[in-house]
Amino acid sequence: MEVIWAPWRMDYILQTNKPQGCIFCVERDEAPEVLRDRLILYVGDHSLIIMNRYPYSNGHLLVAPLRHAGALEDLTEAESADLMRLTRSCVCVLKEVMNPGGFNVGINLGGTAGAGVEEHLHVHIVPRWEGDNNFMAVVADTRVIPEHLKITYDKLLPRFHALNAGGKK
Repeated sequence: MEVIWAPWRMDYILQTNKPQGCIFCVERDEAPEVLRDRLILYVGDHSLIIMNRYPYSNGHLLVAPLRHAGALEDLTEAESADLMRLTRSCVCVLKEVMNPGGFNVGINLGGTAGAGVEEHLHVHIVPRWEGDNNFMAVVADTRVIPEHLKITYDKLLPRFHALNAGGKK
């Protein structure tokens, strides 16, 4: 029997008070430890970057507008531009830190299209490596995530701090 190690799942399973509200809604002045617990890497003027707590692969990031909006047509021009700018920044940072062979980048709009959080649109940035999901996803309906989320967070965070300091990619 194969054992898949995913220790962060136990925190979720044993959690008695599931988080209420939207995972993408954030206060600008949240403490660094709260941001780390929520896996939020960056909060900008119009958008934020957060790690996916249940990733398809290591480094799976989400970019969402700060304003609660569920459709592309609800975004302002500034929000749309910032969403794309941060998506581009995520790809650049992930290339630098994790050296993937490629990416899946996309937005699922509406439940029928696979949106898990329909009411707050977000862009998925999923780094991919040759053979990263091999047979496990097909045969066992299982994803293998080889690195703990907080370790990945700590590797990525300094690169996103550079965005706050004006080092825009």
